Amino acid sequence: MLYALDILLFVVHFAVMMFIVLGWASAKTRKYHLIVLGATLVSWFVMGYWKGWGYCVLTDWEWDIKRELGEQNLPPSYTGYIFNRILGLNLSNITVDWITGLGLLFGVIMGVYVNWPKKSKKS
Repeated sequence: MLYALDILLFVVHFAVMMFIVLGWASAKTRKYHLIVLGATLVSWFVMGYWKGWGYCVLTDWEWDIKRELGEQNLPPSYTGYIFNRILGLNLSNITVDWITGLGLLFGVIMGVYVNWPKKSKKS
């Protein structure tokens, strides 16, 4: 059961990351994109105030499951796990943090841009 939960959470977490970066692109998903961005920002900065800046609930749950399955020496972030363990890249934690932060910032900027009220052109 834990193996199935590990795979499910891995897929959901990856999908959420991709949605943060790309969810603004479709008019049909823009409202949901803002909701996911809001939840992510609350996790990173509100919960992060107490648990450490950039705290992610999904990473916390995923690491609990991976530890139960015997996995050790997990990196500080899920993004680091993807780059280093899955893709085999050897990126420093600082580089991973920058990539992660820039991905979130890109999603926020694009989400605000596409949802910003547009001025109507009068003839």
